[in-house]
Amino acid sequence: MTVGIDKIGFATSQYQLAMADLAQARGEDPQKYAQGLLLDAISIAPVTEDIVTLACDAAQSILTPDDKEAIDLVIVATESSVDQSKAAAIWVHQLLGLKENVRAIEMKEACYAATAALDYAKLHVQAHPDKKALVIASDIAKYGIGSSGEPTQGAGSIALLVSQEPRLLAFSDDNAYQTRSINDFWRPNYSQTPFVQGMYSTKQYLDSLKATWRIFQEQGGSPLDQFAAVCFHLPYPKLALKGLKKLITKETSAQVSQRLQKHFDDSIRYSQKVGNIYTGSLYLGLLSLLEQAKDLAAGDRILCYSYGSGAVSEMFSMTLQDGFRNFLSTDREALLTQRHQLSVADYEALFFEDISYDAEGNASLATYKTGPFTLKEISQHERIYGLSEDTPHG
Repeated sequence: MTVGIDKIGFATSQYQLAMADLAQARGEDPQKYAQGLLLDAISIAPVTEDIVTLACDAAQSILTPDDKEAIDLVIVATESSVDQSKAAAIWVHQLLGLKENVRAIEMKEACYAATAALDYAKLHVQAHPDKKALVIASDIAKYGIGSSGEPTQGAGSIALLVSQEPRLLAFSDDNAYQTRSINDFWRPNYSQTPFVQGMYSTKQYLDSLKATWRIFQEQGGSPLDQFAAVCFHLPYPKLALKGLKKLITKETSAQVSQRLQKHFDDSIRYSQKVGNIYTGSLYLGLLSLLEQAKDLAAGDRILCYSYGSGAVSEMFSMTLQDGFRNFLSTDREALLTQRHQLSVADYEALFFEDISYDAEGNASLATYKTGPFTLKEISQHERIYGLSEDTPHG
C-alpha cells in the first residue's frame, strides 16, 4: 500500500512587515536581513489570530466533505500552544465540523513535532486504509523587540492530508533520526518569548544535519544525486543554505549541485515572505518547491531534513506522484502580496499587544483582519472562536 501526502494547505496572517523597514528602525544595514538571512518580509499576527485560527484556515482551504468524512485522526503540532491541557486539535475538530469519532491530539518537540505527527499518521493510515489523517503544523514565532531573533519571526500554518494512494507525495521507508539533549533554544512556561543561544543553535542545526545524513546513509538511504531536491527546516533561509552546502561535497557533480541549488531557491520563496513558522517551516519549504519549481516531474524524489531544538532531527524522502500539479495553487505569491503592510510602529503595537482580562477572566478583543476563522473573545477564561466578519455566513 502506498501512503503519503494527498493535499497541502497553507495559511498565514493578513499583516506583514518589510525587512527593509525593520532594518532601518533598528539601525541595521538592510542587506543584513536581505542577504544575511535571505528574508524580505515576515508575517505578523494580531491577538485575534492564533494557532487554532491559522490551523483551521489552512485545513479548510483543502478539505472536501468527503475528506472530512474520512478523517478520523487530527494532530496539531505546535510550540505556541494556547492551553497547557486542552489540545488545539479539539478546537480545530469543532470549527471544521468534523464527525464525532475522531482522535484529536497535540504534539510538541520544538520545530520537529510535525514530522513526528506525519510518522504517526502514516502508521494510522496503514492500519486503517479507508481513513485519512489531518496533520497541521501551526505556530507563531515571537521574539522580543530589538532582540537578535526579531527578524526571524513569523506566523503560519501548514495542513497535510495523509491518505492511501496520495495524489501529491508518497512516503518512503527510509527515515533516519537522532536525539540529543542540548539547550540551543527553549521557552520555559513562565516566559512569553524563547531563550536562544544563536551561534550555538546554528552549530547544532548543522551538526545534527551531518549526523542525521550519516545515519541515513548507514541505514541504506539513497545518495544525494538520486534526489531532485532537498527541503530543510527553515528558521531563516540562509541557515538552510549553509546546510545544503554541507551536503554538497567535492564529489558532487556540477549538474547535481546546480539542480539542488536551483530547487533550493524555489523552496525558500514563500519563507522569504512569511518568516519562521516553526513546526511548519520545513513543509512551507516543500510547498514552495512544488509550486515554484516548474521542472519537477512525477517520480522525482525529494529529501527532507527536519530539526527541532532541544534537539531532535530526522531525514526522510518522498516521491512525487502522477498529476501532482493538479492539486497545487498557482497564485500563492500573489495572495501573499495582498497582506496589509505594517509600519514598524504599527507592528510593535500589534504584535506585542497584551490581552487584558477582568477579575472573572473575560476579555474583549479589538477587530483585526484575519482569515476565515478568528478568536472573538475570552469569556470566563474560555477562548471563543468563530467566523471572521469578512467570512460569508451560510
